[in-house]
Amino acid sequence: MNQKTTEVAAKPPFTGAELQKMLDGSPFIHFLGLKVIEADPAKELVTMSCAFRPEFERGPGSGMWHGGPIAAIIDTVGDYALIMTLRRPLPTVNFRVDYLRPAIKTNLVTTAKVRRAGKSVGVVDIDVFNEQKALVAVGRATYSTLAG
Repeated sequence: MNQKTTEVAAKPPFTGAELQKMLDGSPFIHFLGLKVIEADPAKELVTMSCAFRPEFERGPGSGMWHGGPIAAIIDTVGDYALIMTLRRPLPTVNFRVDYLRPAIKTNLVTTAKVRRAGKSVGVVDIDVFNEQKALVAVGRATYSTLAG
């Protein structure tokens, strides 16, 4: 008696180009202007850049980033670190931000590292750096990984 073994091949993680296409498909994320620098599924790591714009200023002419866009960047880059391997959008359950120093007249580089991708939740740590590679903010986010 022959038994057939059926294995369902897992889909490969999204590439950086695929993540970028998804980012650009969202009007709000497109407005942020996030650009994928690195998408490494083996390290469970995603890095994106965001250029400074006057719309992100805390006060007119200050050159200082408002915390709102930084928080949005943290949430988005963290989410995409999980999306890379789970291949679907995930709702944010909770996230927090610690602002460590002002980001003034600088572009930002944000790196998200998956800490846990469980059956019900995923946890991601996120670091935000200025162009001088100084840490300006850190975040931790939790996302629902339940199939929708």
